Amino acid sequence: MFEPAPQDLVLTILGAHVGPREGTAVWSGGLVALLGEFGFTEGAARVALTRLVRRDLLERVKDGRMVFYTVTPRAAAVLAEGDRRIFSLGRDSSAGPWTILWHTIPESQRVSRARLVARLRFLGFGSVQDGTWLAPRDRTAEVAALLDQLDVSAHAGVMVGEPAQVPDFAAFVPRVWDLDALAARYESFVAEFGEAKADNPRSAFELRVRLMHTYRQFALLDPELPADLVAPPPCRAAAVTLFHHAYPALAPQAQRHFDGVMTP
Repeated sequence: MFEPAPQDLVLTILGAHVGPREGTAVWSGGLVALLGEFGFTEGAARVALTRLVRRDLLERVKDGRMVFYTVTPRAAAVLAEGDRRIFSLGRDSSAGPWTILWHTIPESQRVSRARLVARLRFLGFGSVQDGTWLAPRDRTAEVAALLDQLDVSAHAGVMVGEPAQVPDFAAFVPRVWDLDALAARYESFVAEFGEAKADNPRSAFELRVRLMHTYRQFALLDPELPADLVAPPPCRAAAVTLFHHAYPALAPQAQRHFDGVMTP
């Protein structure tokens, strides 16, 4: 079911139709109107925009009586990282070294800790236990940059290595990631969007945003485990093909609607 939080939806919309570019100003009234198309009241939309400013993801700019928002450097980095993960999803099932990260981030930095957890999931990490995370492939470069950005490097450690054959590592993996639920979500995605059509710019915009917002959840859920360890979800290949076909195909009409609504 498509029930996004308004803050997340704003970032999806901007990432899809403005892109992770700093300095591009978008009209506040247009963003409120677009959120209204997804059922959010004007009050809820403006609260979401205010919270994004507080999170240093948007910057508020006034031009006379008009209010605009620009993407901050932090948001640009998050959107760029998201694009890399989303558009490469399902393209590499090769084996390789694994990354283990552990942290003891103090309560005084709980905001940074929460941001670290969210970004780790987006990099394919799963939680082994409190403060310990595991991911296939060597993620040291991404993790080092992330720890430095959040200023928590002093509270974390990273190791890279190969799983031991004994005990059975493949049997341990489902304790870290819910692979059955992941397979079901891929199947649901294909069923929902496989026959979806858009008849006009507004419906193309709505469909494209729903498509991206739903698909991007796989970046949080799918660790892309090596195929020689665990078989990939049965519908993943179909979902990846569907997304890479439909998302660019809907772009011209969706962008036309976005540009029209964003014109004061």
